[in-house]
Formats: sequence, C-alpha cells, structure tokens
Amino acid sequence: MRRLSRRALLAGVVGSVALAGAAYIIAVPASAETLTPAQAFAAVEAGDILLVDVRRPEEWQETGIAQGAQPIDMRRPDFIEAVLAARLSADQPIALICARGVRSARTAVRLTEAGLTPIIDIPEGMLGSFAGLGWLGAELPLMAWDTNG
Repeated sequence: MRRLSRRALLAGVVGSVALAGAAYIIAVPASAETLTPAQAFAAVEAGDILLVDVRRPEEWQETGIAQGAQPIDMRRPDFIEAVLAARLSADQPIALICARGVRSARTAVRLTEAGLTPIIDIPEGMLGSFAGLGWLGAELPLMAWDTNG
C-alpha cells in the first residue's frame, strides 16, 4: 500500500475545506442574508426577526435553544406552515440557525422556493463552523427546551 506524502495529505485537506466552503456558498439562496450569532441575538431581542432553530428535539435538549428562538424541527411535515404561524407579519425576516450552518442553508433554500422571504442564515450555527464560533462559543443566552411544547 502506498503512503501519502505530507504534501498530498495537506492538499487533500485544503481541497476538502475549499469544497465545503463552496458547497455552502452554492447552497444558500443568493437573496439570503447572513448574520453572526451576536447580530441575530440583537435582532431577535429588538423584535426585528423571527429566529427559527431548525435542529432536532434531542439537539435542543442537549444544548438548549438560542434565547428568543422558536424551535421548529425542519423534518416536520408541516414545517413551512409552522414557520408561517410563528411569523408576526408577512414581511418579518426569518433567520435560521442549526448546529453548524449546513441545515440552515438548506432550509433557507426550501423556504425561499416556497416563496417566503426575506430569509437570513446564521452560518456559524449553535456549535460553530468555518464561519465562526457559533452561538455557544459566543456565550450568548440560552433557553431550556420545553419538552411539553
């Protein structure tokens, strides 16, 4: 079996990171804005956005939910209807957060294709990503997930 040189290994790692970044850029609708977790927190506190945590219930239980966010599992069959019901007005921006920015980017595409705008993505997510430290890393406030609702 042939061993990889350090140069080949490094090139592979750099290439993989570049592809992951390109995949994120391609996945997010051109119309979607992005916010850092701190910017999203300020906007949700001011009532300027609807912040939707699209992760799974077990993830909400494990880390808590970003303060002010609505936990709506993106796998729900009525996901779009649930987001619409949480929205205060038809023009209220919808900001999406997940663990590391991948699912929120996909969900931004889904909501945009369904005609919901404006959509905002939080690519750092709760746990951090190539975009930054994330909500937890920025030590922003959390809420416990209410398992009853």
